[in-house]
Amino acid sequence: MSSSFQSLPRRLLAIETSCDETAAAVVDERLQVLSNVVSSQTGLHRRFGGVVPEVASRAHVEHILPVVEQALTEAQTSQEELAAIAVVTHPGLVGSLLVGLTAAKTLALVLDCPLVPVNHIEAHLYACRMHAGQEIFPAIGLVVSGGHCNLYDCAGPWDYELLGSTIDDAVGEAFDKVASMLGLAYPGGPSIQQAALLGDAKRFRFPRSFEKDRERLEFSFSGLKTAVLYEIAGKPPREYDPRSLDPRFVADVAASFQVAAIDVLVAKARQALVARGRRTLCVGGGVAANALLRERLAGAAQQDGFELVLAPLALCTDNAAMSAIAWEMLAAGRTADLSVDVTAGLVRRRNVHSK
Repeated sequence: MSSSFQSLPRRLLAIETSCDETAAAVVDERLQVLSNVVSSQTGLHRRFGGVVPEVASRAHVEHILPVVEQALTEAQTSQEELAAIAVVTHPGLVGSLLVGLTAAKTLALVLDCPLVPVNHIEAHLYACRMHAGQEIFPAIGLVVSGGHCNLYDCAGPWDYELLGSTIDDAVGEAFDKVASMLGLAYPGGPSIQQAALLGDAKRFRFPRSFEKDRERLEFSFSGLKTAVLYEIAGKPPREYDPRSLDPRFVADVAASFQVAAIDVLVAKARQALVARGRRTLCVGGGVAANALLRERLAGAAQQDGFELVLAPLALCTDNAAMSAIAWEMLAAGRTADLSVDVTAGLVRRRNVHSK
């Protein structure tokens, strides 16, 4: 082996199949993303208006090997050059997670390299660390996506304490459901954002659950969804054809809904910063790509004097590159043997990877 090869940074392969994106990435120990391949299933689930677990699992089986091969090819990396295999094991859809874990276990066994289990939520926030290019912890972490809406006190990259989460629907799910009510395309986040550009956000005053309650760092979007439904279909709701809705009405409802949801997210993040005395807020997840949310958080940071670290747009939605948190875990010896299994639900305690 040449000295020039020996001087190259080590590389790991990361695999992500927690929901409906089959993803693989190669990231070196300097956190340089050498490849980040994502095979989206949005088209498969669009006619259902949401993710169907069995459909997602079958699609992962079909795409996992081509996606891994493409990631290695784009990174110009052979399997033998990999220092470790990282894989998301929780939380997520069990069937989907098992596909990624099976592939990762096989590679780790064949290549005789460490297997690193990754928490999907922690990976979303680690995308902020990757973007910052420097240490950002301790911080308050906000994860907002189709399946999660959680606030954390983050002492370190995997030392998280859950401060509060949604008691019903995740904010991304609320975007999807409201988009469906309005006859807008799935996924709802981009559709609502686009429609809201032409709307009057002040036309409807939708509820903002827990916005003023500083003692309760939790979220609730079920009432907001119901209020939107009543505005569209009456109370009690009547059957209607979304295609018959006036475009101006659709835009105004979209804008009013969007600002109500974002008001709550920004308020609870600010309250968590004060409650824990933190001066840094990091935000990740698919909904973190929302332009109005990013704008409002930036304004709050300027007003309150805290540091805001947003995941870059390319790393907001599910991807494998953000699993580069595995380098931190590898350095700390936090690896797993081949008996490691997946976990569907959210782990609600500090040090979720502690042995």
